[in-house]
Amino acid sequence: MQQAKSKAMSGAELDTLAINTIRTLSIDAVQQAQSGHPGTPMALAPLVYVLWNEVMRFDPQDPIWPNRDRFVLSNGHASMLLWSVLYLTGTRAVNADYERLGHPAVTLEDIKRFRQLGSKAPGHPEYHWVSGVEATTGPLGQGIADTVGMAMARKWLATRYNKPNFEIFDYNVYAICGDGDLMEGIGSEAASLAGHLALDDLCWIYDNNHITIEGKTRITFTEDVATRFLAYQWNVLRVGDANDLQRIEDALAVFRKTKDRPTLIILDSHIGYGAPHKVDTAAAHGEPLGDDEVRLAKRAYGWPENAQFLGPDGVVEHFAEGIGRRGAEARSGWEALFADYRAHFPDLAVEIEQMQRRELPAGWDRNLPNFPADRKGIAGRDASGQVLNVLAQNIPWLIGGAADLGPSTKTALKFAGAGDFEPGSSSGRNLHFGIREHAMAAIVNGLSLSKLRAFGATFTIFSDYARPAIRLSAMMELPAIFVLTHDAMGDGEDGPTHQPVEQLVSLRAMPGLTVLRPADANEVVEAYRYIMKLRHKPAVIVLSRQPLPTFDRSRYASASGVAHGAYVMADAPGGAPEIILIASGSEVSLVIEAHKVLVSRGMRPRVVSMPSWDIFEDQPQSYRDQVLPPAVTTRVAVEQGSVLGWDRYVGVAGRIIGMKTFGASAPLKELQRKFGFEPDRVVAVAMEALGRS
Repeated sequence: MQQAKSKAMSGAELDTLAINTIRTLSIDAVQQAQSGHPGTPMALAPLVYVLWNEVMRFDPQDPIWPNRDRFVLSNGHASMLLWSVLYLTGTRAVNADYERLGHPAVTLEDIKRFRQLGSKAPGHPEYHWVSGVEATTGPLGQGIADTVGMAMARKWLATRYNKPNFEIFDYNVYAICGDGDLMEGIGSEAASLAGHLALDDLCWIYDNNHITIEGKTRITFTEDVATRFLAYQWNVLRVGDANDLQRIEDALAVFRKTKDRPTLIILDSHIGYGAPHKVDTAAAHGEPLGDDEVRLAKRAYGWPENAQFLGPDGVVEHFAEGIGRRGAEARSGWEALFADYRAHFPDLAVEIEQMQRRELPAGWDRNLPNFPADRKGIAGRDASGQVLNVLAQNIPWLIGGAADLGPSTKTALKFAGAGDFEPGSSSGRNLHFGIREHAMAAIVNGLSLSKLRAFGATFTIFSDYARPAIRLSAMMELPAIFVLTHDAMGDGEDGPTHQPVEQLVSLRAMPGLTVLRPADANEVVEAYRYIMKLRHKPAVIVLSRQPLPTFDRSRYASASGVAHGAYVMADAPGGAPEIILIASGSEVSLVIEAHKVLVSRGMRPRVVSMPSWDIFEDQPQSYRDQVLPPAVTTRVAVEQGSVLGWDRYVGVAGRIIGMKTFGASAPLKELQRKFGFEPDRVVAVAMEALGRS
């Protein structure tokens, strides 16, 4: 660290020095990268300083101890705030297996290489990349919605695990947000639910700087934010000067004393504070200040004008005496308490430890149903409901719910003691998100970030509302679960607005997301068996509304083939196949019926059930070639969704029976006839592909 000349300083002088170090590191990093957002770090450095060095219970030496306070920078474009404070506090790195590595999470060299490839100071906070980051943020509104899940998790954990004289979980959740977070619809959804649930462990600090990219907020955002949040049932406080450390600390103290409602602190700030020509302008938001303005800003701070990435003597030591000492004492006290807790409540302690490592308890898959062959069958959503109710009894920290669609998605947990998570009653395993798909998905992320195993459910068509949060779940490598029902035309009379066409392929296109569309009840069981073993990957399970035949597994291959993404379900009799029929979900039964007809006509068809493209692609090439022999180029794929992407499996000579338009409003059987999802159509296309009349 570059050093400035040391001198004896008062506490107030050290405070100012530390704040200006955060400011100037941020300015220099953006200027050197010629990219970034300097204005907000310049304005909010005092807030971040007070929050980290005076208030938060966070141990830089162990940034994942379970009872730490959480801090989320929802306006993630101000990431240099976070990189500066992680560097100055000496926060240490942790790996994906939750092992403490001992080296810094963010170094000065990372800050000098801000926004460059490989730097631990990327453009926005990235959870899986930098220790000390509690959530990936950037798309506005996502971070604050995540914190609602974190606050719900804290409530649930405290209710289950805290005992008299053993406050194992009593942390608080803090988020900094800006105008964009409050303008985005997800912010409104999340705030509404947080107020309803009386999440008094949650504090949002709103950077009220009156500036967005296009200029003054008066051109788009003139509502009374305080009154809006009072209507949401929040406690609302105001700090009129972002440089007033005492008032900031006082407001945070009021939050910690407030019961039965979350807190919003409205902090009036000046974006680009200290830059004489760019303060309070959009120019300070998203571009470097320029060399001349950097020098003038540093002059305003009383800083050496030409010094770059300066870390004066005493600043790191000051953080060590503040958050370093306080965090270490809090963690060591908690660890001693937990050791005593383990002696008194060994079974609960084991649960906490397994949860923190994202492990599953012994016997987690016991009593999973085995569905007998049944021509009438059972809907995928109904089978899923049965499986979830077994899993939730075996895994105490599996919780979730739906966006007001529990009865339709069949995701309600109905066993004795499951209960509902409600205001004043936080032990329930059933979460009610209301008609808030976007916030639901982000809240599921927040629950997962808190190490609970969480699921959220809605109709497949409404995955479009949840997609941004699902995408972030994949980026963060979280084992979140998204249950999507009504997967095709099963709700026929509702019409094209409710019939997903392009949703499946768009979800499959998302890197790092496991998508499964099971064909019958036993494939549903095996899909969940696969999903629950995931530790660093989210999953979507896509389920039918209508009953699907349950296949006779003594006649067809075992549903355990789901674990390979695709498997040979029915093969050609008496020799190598001459045509391969591939399908997922409800269409597997169609190709099974077509298989019977083709066999009766002397053909040699193979049926491949392909519930998951991405799992199949992860298999060895030898296995993939066994299922889809390269020599067999005559292939037909059948799926009630977009044809896009199926050519990778059927090849240029193959045929695809799928959707090239939106659906229609009619009973299911009429829709299947209209769009060609009937066995006779599959047979006709197969015969044509084989060149047979």
